[in-house]
Amino acid sequence: MAKSPKRSGDVAKPDTPSAAEIEAIIHGTHGDPFAFLGVHEAGAGHVARCFIPGAETVIAHNLAGEPIGELVRHHDAGFFSGPVKLDGVLPVRYRATRGDAEWTITDPYSFWPILGPMDDYFIKEGSHLRLFDKMGAHPIKHQGVDGFHFAVWAPNARRVSVVGDFNDWDGRLHVMRLRRDTGIWEIFAPDVRAGATYKFEIVGPHGELQPLKADPFARRAEMRPKNASVTTPELEQDWDDEAHRKHWASIDQRRQPISIYEVHAGSWQRRDDGSMLSWDEIAARLIPYCVDMGFTHIEFMPVTEHPYDPSWGYQTTGLYAPSARFGEPEGFARFVNGCHKVGLGVILDWVPAHFPTDAHGLRHFDGTALYEHADPRQGFHPDWNTAIYNFGRQEVLSYLINNALYWAEKFHLDGLRVDAVASMLYLDYSRKEGEWIPNEYGGRENLESVRFLQQMNHHVYGSHPGIMTIAEESTSWPKVSQPVHEGGLGFGFKWNMGFMHDTLSYFARDPIYRKYHHQELTFGLLYAFSENFVLPISHDEVVHGKGSMIAKMPGDDWQKFANLRAYYGYMWGHPGKKLLFMGQEFAQWSEWSEARSLDWNLLDYAPHEGMRRLIRDLNFTYRSKPALHARDCEGEGFEWINADDQENSVLAWLRKAPGEKPVAVICNLTPTYHERYELNLPAAGRWREILNTDAEIYGGSGKGNGGRVEAHATGSGWAKAGLTLPPLAVIMLELEQ
Repeated sequence: MAKSPKRSGDVAKPDTPSAAEIEAIIHGTHGDPFAFLGVHEAGAGHVARCFIPGAETVIAHNLAGEPIGELVRHHDAGFFSGPVKLDGVLPVRYRATRGDAEWTITDPYSFWPILGPMDDYFIKEGSHLRLFDKMGAHPIKHQGVDGFHFAVWAPNARRVSVVGDFNDWDGRLHVMRLRRDTGIWEIFAPDVRAGATYKFEIVGPHGELQPLKADPFARRAEMRPKNASVTTPELEQDWDDEAHRKHWASIDQRRQPISIYEVHAGSWQRRDDGSMLSWDEIAARLIPYCVDMGFTHIEFMPVTEHPYDPSWGYQTTGLYAPSARFGEPEGFARFVNGCHKVGLGVILDWVPAHFPTDAHGLRHFDGTALYEHADPRQGFHPDWNTAIYNFGRQEVLSYLINNALYWAEKFHLDGLRVDAVASMLYLDYSRKEGEWIPNEYGGRENLESVRFLQQMNHHVYGSHPGIMTIAEESTSWPKVSQPVHEGGLGFGFKWNMGFMHDTLSYFARDPIYRKYHHQELTFGLLYAFSENFVLPISHDEVVHGKGSMIAKMPGDDWQKFANLRAYYGYMWGHPGKKLLFMGQEFAQWSEWSEARSLDWNLLDYAPHEGMRRLIRDLNFTYRSKPALHARDCEGEGFEWINADDQENSVLAWLRKAPGEKPVAVICNLTPTYHERYELNLPAAGRWREILNTDAEIYGGSGKGNGGRVEAHATGSGWAKAGLTLPPLAVIMLELEQ
């Protein structure tokens, strides 16, 4: 890059570049095009050199359009050079002709770098927390010219070029500048507009040309099956969610009602022709539905860009790009804003555990194992045939941590549910003896992953106090949802996989055998407060031959519906936040498929509509009664009334909160109807039946207590009540006083 001229108007002598350098430029093998192309000092003046394939003549101009020199063609491929009268500062433009054709090119090699030494310092240190504003493709005005700045990490590459529809995918035209301290390549590409497709052309360390790579920091991508990255403006959204964000930043989330509706955006609903809805169309339908149903949050299975629909988004190739399936990124921002305006939170499934091996993705990005471990015992996931991030590389940690911060900052997300945490924590996860490498102490714990998760949670909570992070962790790893400074992983919540396993095992049994498996429902209370738990009935339970929730239930159709209503009543009365996968709220019969819409026509039938109304009422009861949510994660919020009646498969407990009326939850999990079941309650008086899963409005038999139960003092501190227990049902009682 030339410096400013010594004396305005000086002209250099004619420039005669060497044949070797010309050949290197036209074949794309020049080690540093910035040192050769562009405008450079030559004696008392300046020379310009450019490579414009197909051009026959080239005249250099300044930005004002004034000619400053006519260049000489030195090679038929389109290499030109010659003296220029550089009056003022760079950059320059070239007007090229071929026959009757004429076009203008702004010289990308006449611009200064964008990244600076402080960027290098923080990137090298691993403390740069705004990489999403520096890496990838960003529109800027640089030295008076509009264009896009491109930056990509490829430290082992011999050459990196940005190629796209703006340069005919010719890797010789925008060879990038290497910042050697960090291994980052950058270039300002003038005149590139939003909507251009691009990738990176990378020559590996041994001169081998790699498959074209999508931008790891791309904020937009092409619609599958195409996979190029797309230049896009900086996200602009007029946010109307200050009250929503202030609320969640000011309270203890553990003591708030949290009921999550898990959604696969591509199949919740579809258009009549079977195509996917846009974000605006999803917003118009899903937001009012969730508000009416009483859910507090929507959790999306990954909506980051991914090439293969049946991966459901869990094999993502574009962590920074909302999928093109649903429109432009601004549509997703509008969706989140719309949710926040009515008090709904939005959680994104986030996948830092592994990435797919598609040729355009991160695998062997610069010709080496860059983002992944080179050793397959650490870098390849046998369950999913994917690559595993190398958490021992500071640059990889920065890439992922910045991604978590990106979604929180740019899209105002309320939470990240981190997928497959267990696979990250154990070096021997799904591996046999000899197929894994112990840690430095000889153990099976992945200490690098632990440090990553702790750093991620530290930075996310430190900069966005209203956010929540949720771990899908299926083992007994301690302190998953405890603070980092106390030795925990730092998550806000953890999925209670044991609850899901044990309760589904119990409810799938014929009621006649349930008395022999009573402990499957009581055992979970031994550890229910060891973590901040979310009780999940997720997509994983209704795919791969597992059947839908209603299909899991035993008995005839009536019993199936009664069992499922009882299951939901049990779950909403149990300590822990709630999560339910779409379609299960109205008892969809068929197993979920990502390829089609849910079976919404079932709501025309009373049992299914009754199930939907039950979930709605459970949500609003849970939200309106602090006893049911304010101590979800603390032992003081739970007390057994009767845990030992396995013979009748009856369980009863209290949910409590300081200063609030307690709620009694009584479960009768057989078809036997009890007309006067004696039960102790903590206070004498009239207890109101606030919910009964056997109510006719839900499709039940209508058995119950007429809305009231009288409890009589016994002198022991408890009161005795005679209850009607409907068959296969859960009732909730609240003291009226």
